[in-house]
Amino acid sequence: MARRCVAARFSLAHWWRRGLDPDEVHDFLDRVADDLATTYELLHHSQQETNRVKEALRRWQSQYAPRVNEQSYR
Repeated sequence: MARRCVAARFSLAHWWRRGLDPDEVHDFLDRVADDLATTYELLHHSQQETNRVKEALRRWQSQYAPRVNEQSYR
């Protein structure tokens, strides 16, 4: 399951470098990339399941709906 990151806080780089600690930033970006990959994978599986259910419903409707409609007109 994907992690939620509300806010990321990074340490400052060493005194001889400006900005944020690059190792912390890279680790954070790796986690974000992993979370995105997991999200896209789950979305793909969800779309496949949706397509499977839609197709099963179409098959069921084409097989049984005509019979139900015939019975309702009698």
